[in-house]
Amino acid sequence: MQTFSPIREKLNPQIAAKKIFSLIKNEMMLVETEFQRQASSNIQVINYLGDYLRASGGKRVRPALLLLSNFAVGADASKKNVIRLATVMEMLHTATLVHDDIIDNADTRRNRTSVNARFGNQSAVLMGDWLYMSAFETSLKERSLEVLDILTRLTRKMTEGELIQLTMLGRSDISEQEYFDILQRKTAFLFSACCEIGAILGGATQEQQIALRDYGMNLGIAFQLADDVLDFVADEDVLGKAAGADLLEGKLTLPLILFVQRDPSVKADLEQIMHDGDYSKVSREMLLEKLEIAQTIEETRRHAYSYAEKARKNLEVLEKTEYRLALEDIPAYMIERNK
Repeated sequence: MQTFSPIREKLNPQIAAKKIFSLIKNEMMLVETEFQRQASSNIQVINYLGDYLRASGGKRVRPALLLLSNFAVGADASKKNVIRLATVMEMLHTATLVHDDIIDNADTRRNRTSVNARFGNQSAVLMGDWLYMSAFETSLKERSLEVLDILTRLTRKMTEGELIQLTMLGRSDISEQEYFDILQRKTAFLFSACCEIGAILGGATQEQQIALRDYGMNLGIAFQLADDVLDFVADEDVLGKAAGADLLEGKLTLPLILFVQRDPSVKADLEQIMHDGDYSKVSREMLLEKLEIAQTIEETRRHAYSYAEKARKNLEVLEKTEYRLALEDIPAYMIERNK
């Protein structure tokens, strides 16, 4: 019998998003202005690439987490240093996406031509590097060794995750442990850092700081698991990239890892797809049907709900304000979103 966490019935993603972001509407506008300022340069090509990246949009979830965490510990997230650090997290995330698209040879990002596809790998690499350095230059203004330590460790973890994943490309024997190690490094540590830095800037207690750090980690894992499901079940125009792209890039995600554990004979089909880089010999529709029969997509969803519920429990040490309630609603938004 299948059971689900109550968060699934809490709010639909559109209502959740509207409710959450309305709380920090003014602060998010300040972040957008600060992003434009930080991504500007007297070098014309950097301005042009920066404008292109910002226009690509995105949900800005990471800076929102920092702002909400700051408010949730009783601070004022409209302060300049909080807005600066929220922007830093979005710049680091953007830089990571630019570099990831180069590594993955991605042609699209958020329904637009990726930077590497439009301007070439050389320009994309350098722009990603420039964003990283600009983000760290801004973070230095905080004069906080604790914040810098988190950002340095975060950048190292994300790079390690990408390198580890490169060694796994094309393999059909990835274990759950290896998968979750990569997931935490590439995705969840950034969520965790956003929440922890928001708490630090707000003068949180040690207990609150640890709780928000753990909340971000569990939320990041839930987010990526939901993303893995979307990669199979969402339409390409909704995803903003090719459906089933992870497998085409040689990456096995949790639904497939669980499938291989139950039916090792499927390895040959998966290896064929990864080798060909397309679904011409083994159709995506047939693979999706097999995954649904094996119930590994539904099992991945259950894992996502489990981590989302852990994230909600992490918040119990915080006073029950509208900002804590918004943080509690984010898991529903993350898992039930359609893109």
